[in-house]
Amino acid sequence: MTLRALAEGAARRLSQQVVVDNRPGAANTLGAAMVARARPDGYLLTQLPASAIRVQLLQKLAYDTLRDFTPVLCVTGYSYVTIAKGGRFPGGWADFVAEARRRPGELSYGSTGVNGTPHVTMAELAAKEGINIIHVPFRGDADGSQALLGGHIDVMAGGSGLATLVDGGAAQFMHVWNAERLARWPQAPTLKELGYDMVVTTPFGLVAPAGVDPGVTRVLHDAFAASARSGEFKAVLARYDMPDEYRNSADYGTLLRETVAREEALIRRLNLTAG
Repeated sequence: MTLRALAEGAARRLSQQVVVDNRPGAANTLGAAMVARARPDGYLLTQLPASAIRVQLLQKLAYDTLRDFTPVLCVTGYSYVTIAKGGRFPGGWADFVAEARRRPGELSYGSTGVNGTPHVTMAELAAKEGINIIHVPFRGDADGSQALLGGHIDVMAGGSGLATLVDGGAAQFMHVWNAERLARWPQAPTLKELGYDMVVTTPFGLVAPAGVDPGVTRVLHDAFAASARSGEFKAVLARYDMPDEYRNSADYGTLLRETVAREEALIRRLNLTAG
């Protein structure tokens, strides 16, 4: 939905149709692999999510993040939350950590899959606290939510859609991962407020094949950037609690290099392996 809105705005500025072709599965690496092999004419772009970068570092794939793409622009990211069943941890995250210390290897957290951002971030938090907690992967937030409410896991980490359980009183916030509290749920503390020097929004944008002419890249950037600045697109971001993570082509290239370095260090530190 977000990229479709972005593409519609860019199409008006480019005076030509921009077709969005969804390629789900394979940890969002299919689009990256296709664009890495495409002609560098600027007619084929792809979203480059954090999962496509992390998986490429964990296993041999048909592309290299820093070698095979021309950064066009960074657009937005995601809002992540961690919740527990209502009343399970009256003191919030501090209670969870304290109980995990008393009962090592007994408390569990759910996520939407091995090596996804919710899994990796929770593993990093556990490492910082020196606690041993069990990871339980699910097919999606809906399955994880049912397990949480049924008492089968202790907390669930995932997208901001989980917060609807808090709205209904069935769940409580542990924390959110944005730089600031979410506008719709100002009661939820950020990781920074809890003492962790962490902001996790997994910014993503659009990339073209390596070797695209700088003039073509500039035209693409300007069209998509104008769309990203429009009131219509900002309304879509607000609807889905997605932060504005705009960066121009050069700054997005810098961000990709920083992301690869950070992910490589995280993989070594947490001893992550291909799922």
